[in-house]
Amino acid sequence: MKSFWLNKQNNKNLIVFFTGWSFDYHPFEHLTCENYDVLFVYDYNDLTVPQDLKELSNYENKNLITWSMGVFAAYQLKELFKDFNSKLAINGTTTPVDDNFGIPVKMFELTLKHAQKGLEGKFYQNIFLTENEFEKYKTQPVKRSIENRVAELENLYNFIRSKIDMGYENFYDFAIVSDSDKIIPPKNQTASHKKNNIPVITLPHGHNPYYNFNTWSEILKCQQTTN
Repeated sequence: MKSFWLNKQNNKNLIVFFTGWSFDYHPFEHLTCENYDVLFVYDYNDLTVPQDLKELSNYENKNLITWSMGVFAAYQLKELFKDFNSKLAINGTTTPVDDNFGIPVKMFELTLKHAQKGLEGKFYQNIFLTENEFEKYKTQPVKRSIENRVAELENLYNFIRSKIDMGYENFYDFAIVSDSDKIIPPKNQTASHKKNNIPVITLPHGHNPYYNFNTWSEILKCQQTTN
């Protein structure tokens, strides 16, 4: 697990963002940080806690945003976030490989089997709803090696299977589900959040919704419209 400060200006407000599989911070640099320090967490080849995550006690207002596989990864470190003001899950669940509450097993294993080909081809197209969003991504793409990203998915799957009987403890405050998500079935996400009593807001986006936002605070404000 790696971390990178997108913004560190000694603000009183903090956002910690756990990204999804295969990503790094480059495609998120279009989001304005405003008066938030923003710590980006990525690369789940292992779940060793970065030092940056251990040094957050000085912030007055702390917010956790997690996306896709990051929803699962952050949940494994939930003790670190007990004093956070808000904890948001976006297009992901705490059981990321599950026929009813995540990515169906056969679908995930096919993705894993063909991970290198997918990363070289249509995977990134499929995570966006529109061609325009994909074109924006291509101007600031992921810069990690394909080999590193393939290994990450293999390591994540091994870890997920080791946690298959893990129950859910009250953690996330609310969730966003994109109704055009092609990666994790929206109905499975909604079922998982309903089972765990997590309020849900549905948005008309794809798996990666971030080109529909201009600032990190806009994402946080979605909580105000949960049902």
